[in-house]
Amino acid sequence: MISVEFAGEGSGEDELSWGQREIWHALVDQKTWMPIGGTLPLPAGHTLEDAVEQLRYLMSRYPSMRTRLKFEADGTPRQVVHAAGTIELEVVDAGDGDPLEAGRAVQRRYEETDLDLAAEWPVRMAIVEQHGTPTHLVAIMSHLVTDGGGSAVMLAESARHETAPVDGLQALDQVRWQRSPAGQRQSASAIRHWANTMRAIPLRRLTGDGDPQQPRYWRGELTSVALELALRTLAARTQVDPAAIMQTVYAVTMARVGGVNPVATRLVTSNRFRPGLAAVVGPVSQTSLCSMDVAGQPFAEALDRVRRAAMTAHKYGYYDRARLEEVTAEVVRERGPELDLESFYNDRRGPLRPEVVDPADIRAALPRTTMRWPIKRDEVYARIFLNVDDGTVFGSAGEILLRIEIDTHHVAPATAEALLFGMEETAVTEAIGP
Repeated sequence: MISVEFAGEGSGEDELSWGQREIWHALVDQKTWMPIGGTLPLPAGHTLEDAVEQLRYLMSRYPSMRTRLKFEADGTPRQVVHAAGTIELEVVDAGDGDPLEAGRAVQRRYEETDLDLAAEWPVRMAIVEQHGTPTHLVAIMSHLVTDGGGSAVMLAESARHETAPVDGLQALDQVRWQRSPAGQRQSASAIRHWANTMRAIPLRRLTGDGDPQQPRYWRGELTSVALELALRTLAARTQVDPAAIMQTVYAVTMARVGGVNPVATRLVTSNRFRPGLAAVVGPVSQTSLCSMDVAGQPFAEALDRVRRAAMTAHKYGYYDRARLEEVTAEVVRERGPELDLESFYNDRRGPLRPEVVDPADIRAALPRTTMRWPIKRDEVYARIFLNVDDGTVFGSAGEILLRIEIDTHHVAPATAEALLFGMEETAVTEAIGP
C-alpha cells in the first residue's frame, strides 16, 4: 500500500443534493454500494509515480471524491466534503500470471467487499505490476461519486490533466440552489407533473403474470448488430435523434408485448442540460415519468408522440425526492397498491452515425443476435429495468447491447426475451420491411 495525500478546493457539510438522494435510495433499495469502474491497461512507460499522481489529482480536483456521509439520529444521510486527507493506493504483483486476470480479481474483490461510506473514501484504486512494471489500473468507485455523464467529464479532464477550476455547481452549491425559491418552484412543477401522470396511466405495465424463479432477480443481455444497422438507417431516413428512435422502438414493442397502452416508464434524465450541471463530476441524474400513447400508430406518428412525451418528462426530471414520495403515497392511496411505477428505461449510448445500410446487410446480421441470462441473484432489482448500451463500452463496436433486469415474480423471463427480440424486430421491420 502507498499512502497518497491530497488537498482540494471546496469543503463543508449539508444535506444530500437531489441527485445524491436518488443514488442513495438506489443503494438502500438494492442493498449495494453500487460500485462502478473497471480494469484498464496502462500505456507503456506508465510508472508507479504516475499512478500516485493520478490518484492525487482525482482526489484533489473533484469534491465528490472527497465526500463521506454522516448520519443523523434517524438514519438520514448528510454529505461531508473534506478539504484534505489521505487515501491508500494498492500495489498488486501479478508474478508470472496474467496481469489482466490479476486486475480483474482485484476488481471483483473491491466490488464484493462492503464499503463504509461514512468511514472510507468512496473510491478504491490499485496498480497491477508484473516484474516491477505497472501494467493495469483498477479503479472502482461508488455511484455516489458520479453518474455516466460525470464519468465522461472525469475521463476527459484527467486524460488532458485539466488544471482550470472545476466547472459548474458542485453538490454543496446544488443544495443551496435547490433550497432557493427557484429550486422550490422547479421541484413543485415537476411533482405536479408526476402526480397528474400517475393518476392517468394504466395501473399495470404488463398484462401477463410473472414466472417466479430462484434466484428471484435475473439480468439478461441481447446483443444485436442488426439492431444497430437498422437504427443507423432509421436515423438517416428520419433525421431524428437516434435516442428518440430507440425509445420509440421500445414503446411500440412494449405496447405490443405488454398489452398495455399508453406505455408508462421512468426515464433516466441526465439533467446536464440544466444551468451549471453540464460538466459536474457528481450524480445529478433522476428519473422522470413518461407516458407514451403509441398503440396502433404508424411508426412516424409514434416517433413524434414519443419525442414530445420524452421532452416533457425530461423537463420535469429534477425535484425533491422526499416530497415526491409523499405525493406518490397519496396517489397510491387513491388508486390502490396495484399502481406499478417499477418500470425503467435508460439509453446510455454515445453518438450513432446515421447512414442508409443495405437491407441485405441488415438481414445477414440477424442470425448473429445472441441472448443470454448471465446473472441470477437474490439481491434486489426493480420489476423491469432496461439499459441500452453500445458495443464500444460493453461489447464490440457496431452492435447494440440491451441489458434487462427483472423481478421474475412480476416479469416472466419469456416476456423479457419477447420484449428484447421484439425491439430488434420492430427496428428491422421499420428499416427494411417485414
